[in-house]
Amino acid sequence: MAVDIAASPDTVWPWLVQFGQEQAGFYSYEWAENLVGLGIHNADEIRPEWQDLEVGDTVRLGRADRFPDATLEVAEFDSEESLVLRTPDDPTWWVWSFVLDPIDETTTRLLVRSRIRLPENPVVRITSLTALDPVSSLMTYGMLQGIRDRAERLARTGRTETGGGHNRAG
Repeated sequence: MAVDIAASPDTVWPWLVQFGQEQAGFYSYEWAENLVGLGIHNADEIRPEWQDLEVGDTVRLGRADRFPDATLEVAEFDSEESLVLRTPDDPTWWVWSFVLDPIDETTTRLLVRSRIRLPENPVVRITSLTALDPVSSLMTYGMLQGIRDRAERLARTGRTETGGGHNRAG
């Protein structure tokens, strides 16, 4: 899945590196994430203290008290180009990749790819195809729109704040 953003990669990148439940959220449908108790609060600003992401760092997906194992690890990190997160399990069963592809000086395509290795259990596979995949696609769409809106606002105005409330995708 991808979205074109009217902003340069250096304007989009800071939004990606502050991902996480304990930081900026995921810029998607906050109400849906919290419906299942993830404790997500999407930021509308770039926070300097959240910009120091490195390979090996942990990105929390939900509240530690309810979802202690809901984490991803930074597997690859190429500033303003790509971010790859993966489950810390061995073997890895989920890889989530983000790539910034500059179209021109003022436009960036943000591509997101999620690869999940499912168990051989047919019930799990059918459930994933019928329920989890559509929900994941919807949440990814919301995330892309949320990142696009924030980055374009920053590129256009130099400001990250919305001036009140959250947008519908976060």
